[in-house]
Amino acid sequence: MRKFLAAIALPALAVSVLVGPGAAPAASQNLFAPVIKVNDQAITRYEIEQRARMLTLFRAPGNPRELAREQLIEERLKLDAARASGIVIEEEDIQAGMEEFASRANMNAEQFIRALEGAGVSAESYRAFVSAGLTWRELVGARFAPRVSVSEADIERARAAASGETGVRVLLSEIIMAAPPEQVEAVQERALRISQIDTIPAFAAEARRSSAASTRDRGGRLDWMPITNLPPQLRPVILGLAPGEVSDPLPLDGAIALFQMRDIEETGAAEPEYAAIEYAAYYIDGGRSDRALSRAARIEAETDTCDDLYGVAKGQPPEVLERDSRAPAEIPQDIALELAKLDPGEVSTTLTRANGETLVFLMLCGRTPELGEDGPSTEDLTNRIRNRRLDSFANGYLEQLRAEARIVELE
Repeated sequence: MRKFLAAIALPALAVSVLVGPGAAPAASQNLFAPVIKVNDQAITRYEIEQRARMLTLFRAPGNPRELAREQLIEERLKLDAARASGIVIEEEDIQAGMEEFASRANMNAEQFIRALEGAGVSAESYRAFVSAGLTWRELVGARFAPRVSVSEADIERARAAASGETGVRVLLSEIIMAAPPEQVEAVQERALRISQIDTIPAFAAEARRSSAASTRDRGGRLDWMPITNLPPQLRPVILGLAPGEVSDPLPLDGAIALFQMRDIEETGAAEPEYAAIEYAAYYIDGGRSDRALSRAARIEAETDTCDDLYGVAKGQPPEVLERDSRAPAEIPQDIALELAKLDPGEVSTTLTRANGETLVFLMLCGRTPELGEDGPSTEDLTNRIRNRRLDSFANGYLEQLRAEARIVELE
């Protein structure tokens, strides 16, 4: 549960990015009609709409509605299995879980719930989401923890892997489409069509037509990059693609992204994981207007490091320049994606804020490797190995539950 929350929760919950308070769920006359039956339990249209909206707000990768259906089916299976094992989560534990989730958005549970409700997600839906995750964690721990052991040989193999003799780098193409609130639905539909593309030339042609990124003129093509440059929550999505395949649409702040895998290879030496990434954002009025882009080009020509931006911002309000250092999982995903393409001192002008009215001049200051000279501790390696094995047991158990279940799609 902790890893999942860390992967998808935002440093600040931007609840109005893709779904606003006025967005209504499906037709109210059938809102609570069952649309899926899992054994003897029903999943309603309302639950799917609520979960899809919540996943959109969390910017979870993929199609929010399809992911919502899949999550809710799995949760029914997990809760059935927990009940059969006599596992019940106490109310105080659920409240603690809700507080923990909210804290990852720098809020308490009450603030987080108000933010969700302002975007049309009920407190009950949020509670059900957290409760299901806690229940599954308890069940997996009770069922499989006694069967997981970690030997000295396991730790040494993991230490050798962490010090790294091989790494992975990927060759991607991208399409970043602006999605202001009034156009989100149309852009999402276009993104879903693009995600069905299965050839590199077709994706490149679409990038030239549709992408707002600086790579559009070269068909969205990015250079080789280490997989560790990408945001942690995006890596499994990218590594799940075969050459030529396109990711599901990925909601960003005011935009939607798609990625195509062109190639993947192992390298001779592993790239480091990063404990922190430092970057600076200078905000320029005018969005992507010629005037704003010309100013950004002049600033880029005059600056080599993040320190130089203090001179650019001198005499202006403090909020025009932000400099931050964060763990990779805490960086807003659209910023993290742009930083992944940059070396220290390089600049991106792809992003905007304030519904496109402000251009973001984004510079990478530097990356701090996660591992010290001595590498990870024995305790850390032991926990990593144990968690991976628990995950493996849990995934196998869930597949068994699914195979034995009666799942009926009613529409």
